[in-house]
Amino acid sequence: MKNPDIFGQAVLDFYHQNQPEDIIVHADDFDDDEIPVEYLFRNYQEMPPLEQKTLQLAHGKILDVGCCAGSHSLYLQQQKKEVKAIDISEGAIEVSKLRGVKNAEVQDFFKLENERFDSILMLMNGSGIIGKLHHLTHFFSHAKKLLNPNGKILIDSSDLRYLFEEDEDGGIWVNPHQYYGELNYAISYKNKTSAKFDWLYIDFNSLQLAAESNGFSCELVQEGEHFDYLAVLKIS
Repeated sequence: MKNPDIFGQAVLDFYHQNQPEDIIVHADDFDDDEIPVEYLFRNYQEMPPLEQKTLQLAHGKILDVGCCAGSHSLYLQQQKKEVKAIDISEGAIEVSKLRGVKNAEVQDFFKLENERFDSILMLMNGSGIIGKLHHLTHFFSHAKKLLNPNGKILIDSSDLRYLFEEDEDGGIWVNPHQYYGELNYAISYKNKTSAKFDWLYIDFNSLQLAAESNGFSCELVQEGEHFDYLAVLKIS
């Protein structure tokens, strides 16, 4: 059975004014969360400072990974920048094109090949698609094939340690057999629910260590208000 296109159906409904509802996020160890669909259509002024900073830093030929409804790509186009938007959601790419994104295609980042970019954008916890901490080596190896010389990856994520209770020594109680930023999600919209999938949140120190171990530099550019941050990765 084909996995339902949850984000795609939600943004299509919103775009066509077809009674959109919030997307519900289900995690094994936490309460359900909601994503208002209209948030996926935000303009530059409505974006968090980390996203605004990322768009300011993007240059050259740009790849917008997980573009969803295309809001970041649309802004970059308005700034006369060359951008390619990709997403695994057919509905999201359809909406991106309807909104005016010129170069948008259904594509898995890890299957993209034979193209190179100066800036790769991975926003809205862009590290999520890596899935597991031990997949970082594969991520960096693939990213090298997509970057031009002096190219960069602009990626945001969050340190989830704030979700776990600290002991008297400042340590946190977590599963010793699993990195605390590795989550397992399912998402639902109206009467449909996706299969479960892995999603990675990574603290900056772990990202920096993995980057340096795989031939990349990692610079902390800006921190957000809620344990989130923006980092720039470049081939060393």
